[in-house]
Amino acid sequence: MKLWLLIGVLLLAGSILLLSSRIHIHFSLNRTGQDDRIVLDITALFGLVKLHYSLPALAFEGFKRGLHVKLEETGIAPARSSNKEETDIDKDDVIEWMEYGKKALRATQGLKRWTADTLSHLQITKLDWSTNFSLGDAAGTATAAGALWGLKWSLIGWASQWVKLLHRPRLFVVPVFDDDVKFSTEVDCAGRISAGHALFAGFRLLVRAMQADEGIRQWKELVREMRSRKRGKSAA
Repeated sequence: MKLWLLIGVLLLAGSILLLSSRIHIHFSLNRTGQDDRIVLDITALFGLVKLHYSLPALAFEGFKRGLHVKLEETGIAPARSSNKEETDIDKDDVIEWMEYGKKALRATQGLKRWTADTLSHLQITKLDWSTNFSLGDAAGTATAAGALWGLKWSLIGWASQWVKLLHRPRLFVVPVFDDDVKFSTEVDCAGRISAGHALFAGFRLLVRAMQADEGIRQWKELVREMRSRKRGKSAA
């Protein structure tokens, strides 16, 4: 009897600890000239689960082939894993993703509202965005700098309607008065969400899918279709 009581107490304590933990997300983007690097790190369960995604190569190869993407994935969840993948993203992929989005909307009752409710629990703890550029003309560069300031703050204002900004974003626009055309930008963003909210969001998504007409079946078909397309591109 005491053993079962101890097991129950341990399970309860573990559940409380799990639900009170946070999922930390760190995103960084760096573009200098033709060089790009995008990194996404996700940490959960007090560091026991770590996922690292790196995009070290992103090259535009014309309108026919589109973007050539190289993705590196590593993680501890809890077993170590490592994966490298290269693919081309063209207009057909974009159209296909839009179709996937439409199918997901049909398969889930109130998906837009669910997305808004979930994002409202995402807390942005850090947001730095710096851009250095030159248009090769002093007057044009100065004018574009003012327009870029306005664009950045407009984007931040729009994003603040969806997520919680815990600190004032640090935005920089540095006009470089040079005769050559130059551009570099760097984004450093960190955020977090409660594991309890994330699990609850997953449960609500399942319920909404069940409420839709044949929602579960549609989701299974959608996942199967996405996997089939991915295997087809990998084999090509």
